[in-house]
Amino acid sequence: MQDGMSDRPSSSIRPSSGRLRWLIRIYGFAWILGFPLVLGYFLWRSVNDRRYRFHLSERFGIGKPFPNAIWIHGASLGEIRSAASLVTGLIGRGHRVLITCLTPAARQEALRLFGENMRQDRMTIRYLPLEFRFALRRFLEVNRPKLLLILEFDIWPVMIESALGFGVPTYLCNAQITARNIERHRRSRSGLGFAAARLDLLERLDGAFVKSATHAERFRSLGLAKVHVTGELRFDQPVPKAMTSAATRLSGEQGLGLPTRPVITLASVVKGEDQLYGEMMTRVRAACTAAGRPMPLFVHVPRQPEHFDRAAAILTSMDRRVALRSKVLGAALDVRPEFDFAGVDVLIGDSLGEMAFYIELADLVIVGGGFLPSGAHNVIEPLARKKPVLVGPQTWTIEFPAKEAVVEGVLIRVGSVTELTDAVLSLLGSPAALARIGERAAAFHATHTGSTVRTLDAIGAAEPAAAA
Repeated sequence: MQDGMSDRPSSSIRPSSGRLRWLIRIYGFAWILGFPLVLGYFLWRSVNDRRYRFHLSERFGIGKPFPNAIWIHGASLGEIRSAASLVTGLIGRGHRVLITCLTPAARQEALRLFGENMRQDRMTIRYLPLEFRFALRRFLEVNRPKLLLILEFDIWPVMIESALGFGVPTYLCNAQITARNIERHRRSRSGLGFAAARLDLLERLDGAFVKSATHAERFRSLGLAKVHVTGELRFDQPVPKAMTSAATRLSGEQGLGLPTRPVITLASVVKGEDQLYGEMMTRVRAACTAAGRPMPLFVHVPRQPEHFDRAAAILTSMDRRVALRSKVLGAALDVRPEFDFAGVDVLIGDSLGEMAFYIELADLVIVGGGFLPSGAHNVIEPLARKKPVLVGPQTWTIEFPAKEAVVEGVLIRVGSVTELTDAVLSLLGSPAALARIGERAAAFHATHTGSTVRTLDAIGAAEPAAAA
């Protein structure tokens, strides 16, 4: 797309291929036809999360101007968290930062992480405009970003075409592409579908800052020339001291029985896994009863807010004694005086932005998503806290660093409920083994830190070229 409105030399605005232009026109027309469905989606989501009704004007590119900033786009809460150290580093080097996201949870997390910087006008947070040219043109006209960093592999064609049309240097950042996706893109190279359009978009990008050498080779094989291996930003993710301190206090409360009860945190549980994990809890409890061991406390943390009540209902129906974090813990994560924690089987983590607390409580962590085709979620945060981590068989979404973590013995991959139960019981029965894995996890984490500095240096090297 040529908007003819960039301050950059026209030679820096690369023309689209004919195939890409036609596919984006079709894609844009589909967005126009589907606009009632888009509105319906926001209304449907707002039934369970009223925040979807707020800041709707930003979805159409309307907002207070925030010019001459580095624009970072992260789709969801996880991506925003992963970028925390990068945002802090960019501000420390004198840049202003404009973050866009898709979900209210991501927006709330950005407000929590960067509230002080926002008050000092060093950064701001917006919803990404919908895939309408007029909305993205308005957004770009008023903000004039000097660089766009797209976290992970969140490809929105009109966003990218609009940014390139304005001459904004555009990079993937903390990027990865899975083995499944690489094969699909290779097969589509000569086709006319949207996977082929993605290839054309990739070839037009200024470059990518990627997680590993494997991902670098994959992106190069798709035609992206300037690829830099900078590592995984999540290894540099800051740990909220207030939450880890609160977990330490709670674990030491003698009246709650936690010092004598092992704690198992199930992090980022996805809809469809509750029954499976409930069955595992039943088996673990039976085995502990037979062996005369203390009963574990399970901390069950659903990934999405709309899943909180459903998870509690499912586990209650399986005769688990369930408590909600929102009912039994105060704002400072202290136990309400009237509550007897010792009678609880499962604590439901019905809150956002407190995963560090739930992980710090744990003796071992089970990361959700791995028993569904959609794949497992981030395992780095528990590894950073020296926790042994278990995950289901579907780890293609976290290929890096899951493959390396399995080899190092700090991530245990299981294929069934039976294998999961056996692994949990084996680890609970050997405190020495738990401690050894925890130490290896800390060493594994330490060897993979430093991505923030490498990414900042790569961005610094890219800026002179962008301005040339």
